[in-house]
Amino acid sequence: MTDVTLESLGKSYGLVEVLKDISLTIENGEFLVLVGPSGCGKSTLLRAISGLEPISAGKILMGGEDVTGKEPVQRGVGMVFQSYALYPHMTVEQNIGFGLKIAGRDKGEIKDTVRQVADLLQLDHLLDRKPRELSGGQRQRVAIGRSLARRPKIFLFDEPLSNLDASLRVEMRVELAKLHAELKSTMIYVTHDQVEAMTMADRIVVMDHGKIMQVGTPLELFNAPRNRFVAGFLGQPSTNFLEVRAAVTEGGQTTYTIAGGTVTFQAAPAGASEATEVGLRPDVFEIVATGKSDLSGTVDLAEQLGDETLVHVRLESDVRLIAKLKGQHPLACGQEIDLRVTGNGRMAFSKTGANIFAVD
Repeated sequence: MTDVTLESLGKSYGLVEVLKDISLTIENGEFLVLVGPSGCGKSTLLRAISGLEPISAGKILMGGEDVTGKEPVQRGVGMVFQSYALYPHMTVEQNIGFGLKIAGRDKGEIKDTVRQVADLLQLDHLLDRKPRELSGGQRQRVAIGRSLARRPKIFLFDEPLSNLDASLRVEMRVELAKLHAELKSTMIYVTHDQVEAMTMADRIVVMDHGKIMQVGTPLELFNAPRNRFVAGFLGQPSTNFLEVRAAVTEGGQTTYTIAGGTVTFQAAPAGASEATEVGLRPDVFEIVATGKSDLSGTVDLAEQLGDETLVHVRLESDVRLIAKLKGQHPLACGQEIDLRVTGNGRMAFSKTGANIFAVD
């Protein structure tokens, strides 16, 4: 196991900065997920750590050793790409052992290592098959096995599940989590899928435009996002952002007037009255009787998902929000609806996008 330290990392293509002053420490044995929208720099950062992408500024240390100028093979990393990149003319056994063969390892050692890896990844019954005879999930496991056979100090994954269908993605998430628990290796994983990030990571790094927006455990980021970007990126459906029309702070609480009603926070931190937007998670709402609501509006659409209902609500001035309600609610388009705000999924943001109520 090896820790990784990034010190003021930068990467530019001409005048275009794609990584900006990235400083981060990945602990021994940690499963760290880099997440963000397409083009935010997460894959470039992973490639910089691997040595496939030279950096323009800063330093990369692995286990305390400066590896900034070293080639990928000298860094002891194993990388799994979005495409499986398997050799179609080779069997599963040959694909897994190919890196060891190139390295000049003994045939007996290669065979033993391949068998161990195949057993760990439940590929032992597929060793004689070629990639075309495998499912997508099996191919991805072979790609992981090829990396695993080299016994790298650090595993790097670049969106490895994005080519799989929904059910296989869930299956492979479980497999990767089990693999990490068994190997206890340092793993750095890139994805644009916030569900993958939330369910797999020890810590998440949220990136945007080449910068780190926030680092923390999945629940830290979900419960206390430091800024509007993180609040909007994590969570399905996304956070509702509503313009603040007036703010009143008294008696240790803050009440904001927004389209369709008001929302109250049982806190009044410094700057609470300067908020320009309120953020409400979709699951903070419940339907109540008229006169007991915080917000009132009209149903635009009700999505019946069985165990929950997603209700698209139109407030006054054509302001929209989505409420995620537990259970089944037979709501019709155009129906009036009254909602009360409950729970902790409420935030308020300043002009700069900072979450005034975030807990550091």
